[in-house]
Amino acid sequence: MSEKISREEVRHVAVLARLEQSESEEERMTGQMNQILGYMDKLNELDTTGVPATTHAIQLENVFRPDEVHPSLDRQEALANSPEADGTNFVVPKVI
Repeated sequence: MSEKISREEVRHVAVLARLEQSESEEERMTGQMNQILGYMDKLNELDTTGVPATTHAIQLENVFRPDEVHPSLDRQEALANSPEADGTNFVVPKVI
């Protein structure tokens, strides 16, 4: 199998990710990345014309109730239980 990624590239990515790797870890990571990229090449050989793109392996349906417009709570009723209100809004302490 030809090398898809070099040890220097693995080292560069590790630096970008702020990972410290020993020589043996770099060697192992290079081998693993080459295996992954080789597998991706194998997948790219498949003919996928006519296969629709999927976002999930299992088709999901929305399990929530449908959106329906209902009358909202009356402003005075909403402010009735407020510890402090100015008639239009809740009054709360200033937070910075």
